[in-house]
Amino acid sequence: MRLAIRDLSVGFAQPRGAPPREVLRRIDAELGPGEVLGIVGESGSGKSVLALAVIGLLPRTARARGRVEMDGTDLLPLGDGAMSRIRGRRIGMIFQEPMTALNPAMRVGAQIGEGLRLHRGMGRAEARAEALRLLDRVRIDRAAERLDAFPHELSGGQRQRVGIAIALAPEPELLIADEPTTALDVTVQAELLDILDELVSERALSLILVSHDLGVIARLAERCLVLWRGAAVETGPTARLLADPRHDHTRALIDALPRRTRATLPRSADG
Repeated sequence: MRLAIRDLSVGFAQPRGAPPREVLRRIDAELGPGEVLGIVGESGSGKSVLALAVIGLLPRTARARGRVEMDGTDLLPLGDGAMSRIRGRRIGMIFQEPMTALNPAMRVGAQIGEGLRLHRGMGRAEARAEALRLLDRVRIDRAAERLDAFPHELSGGQRQRVGIAIALAPEPELLIADEPTTALDVTVQAELLDILDELVSERALSLILVSHDLGVIARLAERCLVLWRGAAVETGPTARLLADPRHDHTRALIDALPRRTRATLPRSADG
């Protein structure tokens, strides 16, 4: 799988005939098999809009221009039917807030099994067995019991693990993780990042990791794209970008990290 984002801009329609409000401007990025691309920026910088444009889940009021090519096919002009065959099956997404992403009225096993039956043609019993295997894979304790739990019965970290299992179920080639560690404690964050790192290695999975936290990006991403006010202000290898930031906003994001985290980041040769 190769993803190429070319000159991507996204605007939102405004009332009373006003021109669209552009929230993403002329973004370029590339991603190959087994690669991790970090998208980083402050709240409102356009990170989630970029992720939603790639997977084709922009609101109806949004208009995207440019190209989002997956193995040479531009995804932007595709209709709902064509995108629904790509979304899930080839591109999976882990959403920022699992409590709103999960269906509160469905048991966990049924939610994982839905993708298995739709995209992989499994029967009910086979899908349940595979859902159990996926819960084990994302390190949910007492996985057999969790299959019949409702989302509200799980902790935040467990719900996020369920979200990862749902995204993995159709065996996608590209995974988009939108702020997957937000509001989780440091230990759970580290465990989830370890799981994502292992999955990239095991499956040659391509990963877009979206975060406001450069410390999170530094854990997994070989390359990084820094957004500010809807524009890409800096891009390049993560280690170089952290050791020698070229833009003031990148420096500000680094300075916003806790001192202990900053001490673990790569440093420039001159200190």
